[in-house]
Amino acid sequence: MNSESSPNETIGIVVVDHGSRRAASNELLLDVVQLFRQTTGREIVEAAHMELAEPSIAAAFAKCVAQGANLVIVHPYFLSPGRHWSEDIPRLAAEAAAAHPGVRHLVTAPLGLHTKMAEIMAERIDVCLARCRGEEVSCGVCDEQTRCRLLE
Repeated sequence: MNSESSPNETIGIVVVDHGSRRAASNELLLDVVQLFRQTTGREIVEAAHMELAEPSIAAAFAKCVAQGANLVIVHPYFLSPGRHWSEDIPRLAAEAAAAHPGVRHLVTAPLGLHTKMAEIMAERIDVCLARCRGEEVSCGVCDEQTRCRLLE
């Protein structure tokens, strides 16, 4: 990919996770994408699953292009670098891009190590402890069936 950016560039973003057989896990990515859109103000942001569920990277890539993107950024919603990030996602992104001549693409690094991740971890731990003490707090992940419980 050419590293030069153009003022006429329209960026589309594909946020891709692994994909799951659990619908709730796949639906969480839709919430992540919606939050990302709201937080960043980016208009062209689509969810994709690497495998096991739809939409695929190719389908999300095509949706970005259909909305006018001529640069599609594929962001692995993964915590750590690994084979999926270094091999599988770049291959799937290249295959998707091949169907759209003239559209450039980039696969970014995964989330990885960042000070905000430690802050998020500390917040999640504090909320889970509070829930275990019976406090009425919401973590955004748990519900009454899947809430944090202290085990002995």
